[in-house]
Amino acid sequence: MSAAIPDTFVRPVNRLEHFPVALFASSMGLSGLAIAWQQAHKLLGAPVLVVAALRGMASALFLLLLVAYAGKWLHHRRAALEEAGHPARAGFLATVSISILLLAAVWMEQAPRAAGWIWAAGALLHIGLTLRTMHGWLHHDRHLVAHVNPSWFIPVVGNLVVPVAGVRFASPEVSWFFFSVGIVFWAVLLTIVLYRLFFHEPLPPKLVPTLFILLAPPAVGFVAWTSLTGQVDAFGRVLFYFALFIGLLLAADMRRFLALPFFASSWACSFPLAALTVAALAMLRLAGNRFLAGLALALLALLTLVVALLAFRTLLALRRGELCVPD
Repeated sequence: MSAAIPDTFVRPVNRLEHFPVALFASSMGLSGLAIAWQQAHKLLGAPVLVVAALRGMASALFLLLLVAYAGKWLHHRRAALEEAGHPARAGFLATVSISILLLAAVWMEQAPRAAGWIWAAGALLHIGLTLRTMHGWLHHDRHLVAHVNPSWFIPVVGNLVVPVAGVRFASPEVSWFFFSVGIVFWAVLLTIVLYRLFFHEPLPPKLVPTLFILLAPPAVGFVAWTSLTGQVDAFGRVLFYFALFIGLLLAADMRRFLALPFFASSWACSFPLAALTVAALAMLRLAGNRFLAGLALALLALLTLVVALLAFRTLLALRRGELCVPD
């Protein structure tokens, strides 16, 4: 009897201790899906009820994850600090601030005042995490190359997300500041990450889904660039078509991704795909043609299917007790 009692009561605490911050990628993916359907509603007449439902689900999911993660910091601070200081996992910490920024974009038309405050909180948190990350890279005490993976883009290149809604809520100079940081460090980190992928050992299976993050910077960069300039120019086209090429590269390796078991990091593919979908819709709005309309619709359908499949796999993993467990 006494042996059964600890097993009953300790298990939820252990789950909380091993709650991975990478699960906030699911919040990013669902918010990205909501933004994609918002744009599809404007351009293609997609049902507004779908947009409203996704907006509500994205908000509820973020709050649920935030409560769980706050509980981890409150009750298992040591585990949270270890995760935040791990060179291969720390990048996912910025998924929290990016989730906040994306929620601001989700709500900026329906509740602009509240969305403005949400955006400000997300922008301040994100620049803080960027500085923290850069400080860690500059003053490290270990061999970092072995830990490099595409999640390293998240805290620094994630600054490109700020102008997406920032052009509505602050001076354009603020958005240009964040865009400049993100776009310059994208070029720097792209070289480092590709060097790691090309010339060092393969990524461990849990980090293989992060390869999709390669897709996010040029796609988000294109959306941010067109938000700032209001047009599609030569640089914008370079960003968009490079994102499209990365999408094709990943699609050519899809069999490998489908063979992987489900991890919390599997959600890393959702937001980059959403970013490409929103970029295609932005390209359609500014330089529309039949090819872009077909591409946008195909990407929207694929994105919706992928997020639905990931949600199903997540619920299944929770039921089987496969999430929030020690590595």
